[in-house]
Amino acid sequence: MRVEYNQRMKSQYFILINKHMTPKIIFKYSWIYDQNWKKWIKVYIKKEDKNYPTTPEVLNYIKKVEKMWRKCEKKVLREMTELTGLKWKEKNITCYVVGNCSPFSDPLTIKTYKEHDYFIDTLVHESIHQLFTQEGNLEQAAKAWKYFEKKYANETYRTRIHIPLHAIHWHIFLKFFGQKRLDRQIEKMNKYTDYKKAWDIVKKEGYQNVIGRFNNF
Repeated sequence: MRVEYNQRMKSQYFILINKHMTPKIIFKYSWIYDQNWKKWIKVYIKKEDKNYPTTPEVLNYIKKVEKMWRKCEKKVLREMTELTGLKWKEKNITCYVVGNCSPFSDPLTIKTYKEHDYFIDTLVHESIHQLFTQEGNLEQAAKAWKYFEKKYANETYRTRIHIPLHAIHWHIFLKFFGQKRLDRQIEKMNKYTDYKKAWDIVKKEGYQNVIGRFNNF
């Protein structure tokens, strides 16, 4: 009985810890990964990146953006859970920083943007993706995703998944980074049809309403 009690208490302890856990982003440089992106980026930009950053340049860049990120990391990641009701399941999340790439969330990979604060904005974007796909979260939000799939059936898959994401990011911009950063983000996305459409939908319907619908299931 004592063993069962101890196991039960230990289980409850870890549930409580995970309920309030906020992960730490671990910035990492991988030379071989970076060298591969130096080749892969040609596929995305249709030409060789002759100004691809050197290893020392990327390492120096990481030092600068990490310092910026640490100042807002906990409050931003906690805000994501408050807005979505989804919990972080991983204590540490590795973020690979490379000279140039098409950023994505898994493995979390971001390039060395000239504007350091835009690196932060991109990291927030990809972190929301990370939260959506952490263990058990897709299942927890399955009804919400079905709602968005049905409501926006005429939109592309990429547009549909970015509607709640952009609504959450909109909230985070206004709360922590300001209107100018939000406006810049929307402007930069104007050349990407699917992303632009998602931003337009959030603007039309209101980011609070979109977040509310995501949480209504």
